[in-house]
Amino acid sequence: MNIGEVAQLTGLSSKMIRYYETMGLLPNIERSAAGYRIYSAQDIKSLQFIAHARELDFSVAQIKELLALWRNQSRQSAEVKQLALQHIYQLEKRIAELQAMVDLLKETAACCQGSEVADCPILEQIEQGQYDSLTD
Repeated sequence: MNIGEVAQLTGLSSKMIRYYETMGLLPNIERSAAGYRIYSAQDIKSLQFIAHARELDFSVAQIKELLALWRNQSRQSAEVKQLALQHIYQLEKRIAELQAMVDLLKETAACCQGSEVADCPILEQIEQGQYDSLTD
């Protein structure tokens, strides 16, 4: 199967498929005599796995680990669970940071008159960087 067919089948762009190959997530893609990529059924399964992992916001490095575990039939599920728990922690931390940003913006927006007056607490907050403490 060529890259265009694989892109259609997986919902990934050709550019993303080539990127995943460059990042080492799809090792040893077969090539035709003319140098075109030829994808196997296993490559398509791997790309679908990658797409699903990206939907869960795993990084490329984490996906590389997940793929290695997925491909290793003698793996221990404890390794997979540990990786998932670490990711959950990172997501929860990011959610808290995003919620703090939302709260700060709501508070600042409430102080803004939203009129034709040039004075704007939202822009002042951004200028002064009062949001730095949110990510500490």
